[in-house]
Amino acid sequence: MEEKIDLEKAILVGCQTTKDDDLRFQYSMEELVSLTETAKGEVLISVVQKRDRIHPATYIGKGKVEELKALAEELEADLIIFNDELSPSQKRNLGAALDMRIIDRTQLILDIFAMRARSKEGKLQVELAQLQYLLPRLAGQGVAMSRLGAGIGTRGPGETKLESDRRHIRRRIDEIKGQLSVIVQHRERYRERRKKNKAFQVAIVGYTNAGKSTLFNRLSEADSYEENQLFATLDPMTRKIILPSGFMALVTDTVGFIQDLPTTLIAAFRSTLEEVKEADLLLHVVDMSNPDYFHHEKTVNKLLDDLDIKDIPQMTVYNKRDIQHPDFVPTANTPTVFISALDAEDRNALKKKIEDVVINTMEPYDVKVPSTEGKLLAQLKNETILRELSFHEEQQLYICKGFSLADHAITGQLLKYTV
Repeated sequence: MEEKIDLEKAILVGCQTTKDDDLRFQYSMEELVSLTETAKGEVLISVVQKRDRIHPATYIGKGKVEELKALAEELEADLIIFNDELSPSQKRNLGAALDMRIIDRTQLILDIFAMRARSKEGKLQVELAQLQYLLPRLAGQGVAMSRLGAGIGTRGPGETKLESDRRHIRRRIDEIKGQLSVIVQHRERYRERRKKNKAFQVAIVGYTNAGKSTLFNRLSEADSYEENQLFATLDPMTRKIILPSGFMALVTDTVGFIQDLPTTLIAAFRSTLEEVKEADLLLHVVDMSNPDYFHHEKTVNKLLDDLDIKDIPQMTVYNKRDIQHPDFVPTANTPTVFISALDAEDRNALKKKIEDVVINTMEPYDVKVPSTEGKLLAQLKNETILRELSFHEEQQLYICKGFSLADHAITGQLLKYTV
């Protein structure tokens, strides 16, 4: 018998200012619904107010706050979720006026990350981001903060009378930073080793829920967590991928991006996103079934710019071709491919395109290898793109033509066999 999870009942609140585009704002509220559901919450109602600008003290106007209080009592809501990051004073004022648990968009995203983190690094990064978010917001949290939390927005570090001791948090932040720097060094050593072995590295990036993990799993036959949810992947995974010619490359799955991604999170996950910087090719996966695909694409490109990842070749992979949105028009100014990650033919076409990119970074070779060099012949099949292989009976030689990475050790070895 399946265990029934009691969902927390939430009211969502958004404030649309004059500079917000109607459609854009609507998508952002819909995304908040998805985020709430991912965090195991049930949305009772969405409340929206249009204003010239956000109220500095209470985010929404005083009258709307009263209306919200009555609504929360009537619907017996457990918490209220706001569609922006609230300032410490806004949160304090709203908490006092509504006498309820108040969560903002940032806290909600951090909460989902806390649920999703699997590796030690992932858990530490989330805790760091949560503590940095919490520090300026301690004053006035009082009783609510002094016991272990249960429910949305309280998962993670486990609040041990946090408000009573800012020093405790600062100490913990320093501790986590220390532990993360050790992990980052490990990760760098792995990267150095991969560089030394000169593997071609592909990184999959994209908006959350664009289908990155599905594609990653099908390309590499891995078992990364794959679900129709926001932020299903948190920890980067790297696997081998065999291209049509038999050449072996590495592919990395990364955390999904989202608009208004909390800055504390970008800072905390910088080491994870460093994986992307080391790539030779970025596959930017875009969900072409999502009506807001264009803004998703822009969000990811902006975050890549912020991370200073402009010079790496990029290919845009428009995914979910089978359920494409009727208004979809491709807008990328990079090489593009249209696929459904679940379709084997589409995946092979993508692998072929990746191989074309790899060949562009390689040098051609034309060599005669003695039949006694079995190990070298095996390496040619796996570590280079072998286009022609024929055996010369009289000379007992293999004539091999293909492409190899310029700074790969094998390219040096081939010099003595060059025709």
